[in-house]
Amino acid sequence: MGFFDFIADAGSKIFSDDEKEPEITMPVIKHIENSGVDITHLKTNFSMGKVTLSGYVPNQEQKEKAVLTAGNIAGVSGVQDNLILGAPPADVVEVEKAEAEAAAAEEGKAGEAAWESKTYTVKSGDTLGKIAKEFYGNAMEYPKIFEANKPMLSDPDKIYPGQVLRIPE
Repeated sequence: MGFFDFIADAGSKIFSDDEKEPEITMPVIKHIENSGVDITHLKTNFSMGKVTLSGYVPNQEQKEKAVLTAGNIAGVSGVQDNLILGAPPADVVEVEKAEAEAAAAEEGKAGEAAWESKTYTVKSGDTLGKIAKEFYGNAMEYPKIFEANKPMLSDPDKIYPGQVLRIPE
């Protein structure tokens, strides 16, 4: 299983500004779906600033996008990644699915150990070109980073400090 820390006051605003009891204005799962992730077999839970993701995603890219999209929501300070790659077994009932997820997590099939991409937390003054230069040695490689983070990023010039980006190999 993997747990990822994020900066709680950076990211997309999907919660109301009520300090006592923040109201979810867009469900976390819908926000993840809007980033292009297949949510058919995905479950989310939000509690005390933490999002737990469980279920099945079709591939590694979808898994990484789901975790980063959930983490890049203002008010989220951490994401617990319990996602499993692949399609769920067709004949498994809900209870058996939960047991399979727990067993896969124990075997290391879920969580951060399976990540293929690196992540990078944007600092003040960063640009995608500067980040590309750091990771690839060439600032002109910035479109790789931009494409890997679409639709979370809508413009390569609009990144903000605290945002966590996926850096593909």
